[in-house]
Amino acid sequence: MQLIKKTNIDFIGKRKISFVISAIIAIIGVIGIVQIARNAANMGIDFSGGTSVQLNFNQPVPIDKARLVLANNNLKEANLQEVKDTNRLLIKVGKTTLASGNVAETIKGVFTKEFPENAFIVESSTEIGPSIGDKLKQDTLIAVGISLLGIILYIAWRFDFKFGVGATLATLHDVLAMVAVFYLLNKEINLLFVTAVLTIAGYSLTDTVVVFDRIRENLHKKLSEPLTDVFNGSINEVLSRTVITSLTTFLAAISLLLFGGEVIHDFAFALVVGIIVATYSSIFIASPIVIELEIRKSDSNNKMTCLESNE
Repeated sequence: MQLIKKTNIDFIGKRKISFVISAIIAIIGVIGIVQIARNAANMGIDFSGGTSVQLNFNQPVPIDKARLVLANNNLKEANLQEVKDTNRLLIKVGKTTLASGNVAETIKGVFTKEFPENAFIVESSTEIGPSIGDKLKQDTLIAVGISLLGIILYIAWRFDFKFGVGATLATLHDVLAMVAVFYLLNKEINLLFVTAVLTIAGYSLTDTVVVFDRIRENLHKKLSEPLTDVFNGSINEVLSRTVITSLTTFLAAISLLLFGGEVIHDFAFALVVGIIVATYSSIFIASPIVIELEIRKSDSNNKMTCLESNE
């Protein structure tokens, strides 16, 4: 199956444009991370602390009416989500709205009082203290850091240190891009988002390794060709494979986004964004960074040779 015929696109020649675009994305991502560290972003209760309760009613409950009922009982900042095609309500209360006592019991009591004719059961109830949220946030940063370190060591061992730097920066770019999108859209940062980030990091690495494999193979075959031609030719050779793989994965992720329901909606959205960004970075970021390092190394060696000749 070949959706794309033989191409001859100058990907490496467009690297300055892609670097500028990616730098803007990365800056927004860094700002997002700073805001997350300051708890100034839309943090889920996984990180900020709070209570999550899922109720299953016998009859549908209008979400606007449920929100008004909670607001009238000093829980106006509660976040409500309807679970599609069911009578379930997912209620999240952050630590800033926590009253004294058991919040889950308070929510249960409110709905029992306000909707006596509509019986319900508590399907799940989770409480996370602020200290646990801070610990989860710290562990998340460590997990992402270890994964990036593992990537650079693996690629450096399998290919070359410059390839390791390219793969790591491309993966870091993908992480920052996902943070940037979620921060700009004010979407909730929670453990499901972190799961999506680590999933995309692995996906991005796999896509990049395929391109690097072909580059390494062609570097041994085409010793007399200019480096930029070898890199461009290699990317074009695997372009069809990259597009088909990304399209297949994208279809699975978009299906989750459209039909998976509210509970995993943001997780599926993160996967969709991540797949697009990872495909872009494996073509326009990883390989161009490697060749940029190669060019800088060659220029440095030439300067050294000229200095030695003058001496």
